[in-house]
Formats: sequence, structure tokens, C-alpha cells
Amino acid sequence: MLDDASLQALALTLRLAATTTLVLLLAGTPLAWWLARTRSWLKGPVGALVALPLVLPPVVLGFYLLVLTGPNGPVGQLTQSLGWGLLPFSFAGLVVGSVLYSMPFVVQPLQNAFEALGERPLEAAATLRASPLDTFFSVVLPLARPAYLTAAVMGFAHTVGEFGIVLMMGGNIPGKTRVMSVQIYDHVEALEYRQAHWLAGGLLVFSFLVLLALYTLNTLQPGRRKGQGA
Repeated sequence: MLDDASLQALALTLRLAATTTLVLLLAGTPLAWWLARTRSWLKGPVGALVALPLVLPPVVLGFYLLVLTGPNGPVGQLTQSLGWGLLPFSFAGLVVGSVLYSMPFVVQPLQNAFEALGERPLEAAATLRASPLDTFFSVVLPLARPAYLTAAVMGFAHTVGEFGIVLMMGGNIPGKTRVMSVQIYDHVEALEYRQAHWLAGGLLVFSFLVLLALYTLNTLQPGRRKGQGA
């Protein structure tokens, strides 16, 4: 069974994952739309920055975030001057780090869906005198619904499994910044393998079920389209 510390870490992890996913869906949608539609030379650099967490070690990203948001960093000095305090070792800091690290898992599925739409649905909406905003909410969002499901699930699941960046930005404060991955590390360090097995096994099962659900949905989706078109 899980002890009180593990239950606290579980609750904090779920709260962090839900908050991060919501922020990413709200902020990632316009970014993904811009990447899918723009012809600017900035598309390459911006796309590379979005995808950077896929290849960058999380501790590297966490270290530079810690430097930027610390008391001597430019972001840290700004937040202090605004009366917001410092981001490191706070839940807000965990959210910032998680948003940056999980960004490609949300933005890239949305960008791929927007690019796959093509011009015909947008042109059809324009002939009906729909505004760009109406077109996006009435045409684009319904057609991209499967991509939003994928983005939300992957963003949530990836945040649940984070370790390096949350440890760098949040430290290991019980009930405040100690998430499940850090709690597993603490149990292993204390040779509490039974508790570590409960948490690690839960994450393993959760990750498998998430991937199984996504693969199943992606397999069924073409069949649904074929059945609708028959």
C-alpha cells in the first residue's frame, strides 16, 4: 500500500499534469496553427525550439531554467520586481518547466493535424463568408478532434513521468514539489523497494495503457472514415 508521502506525491503529480496539459492545449494551439500555416523563415528555428526537449537531456533544460528564473537571472529579477517571488522550488516553477519539456508532445500532433487539413475546408468556409475565427472553431477544431485527444493524453502522460526537470526546478519539498518520480527516487535511496515497486509499477501500467489506448484509437480511426464514406 502507499504511505502518506506517496499519496501526497501522487496527488501533486496529477495536479501538475492536469495544469500543464491545460496550459499546453491553450498555448500550443495558436503556436501549432502558426507553424502549420506560416511560410516565414522563422518556422524552422521555432519548430526546432519546440522539438528541442525531444533530444535535450531534461537536466540541461532544468539547469538553464533554474539560472534564468533564479534570484540573479533576468526572469527571476522580473518576477521579483512584479512581486511574484521566484519560480524555482514552487508549484508554478514545476508548471513552467513541465510546459516547456512536454511542449512537443502537444504541439507536434496539433501541427500535423492542421497541416493535413489542406486548403479545401478553409476555402469552403470562406465562400460561406465565415470569419477566420468562426472557421477555426466550426471547421478546424472538429476535424482536428482526434489530434487534440492524442495531444492531451500524451502531454498528460509525459508530465506524469518527468523527473530531471522537476527535480531541478522544484527540488524535493514534501507536499509542495515532490512528485511521483522524485518519490520513487527517495524510496530507492532509502532502500524502500516495496514502496518503490508500488509507484514504479503503477507508472509502468499507466504508461502502457496510455500507449495501448492511443494505438487502438489510431487503428480504428481510418476504419471509421472508410465506413462513413461508404
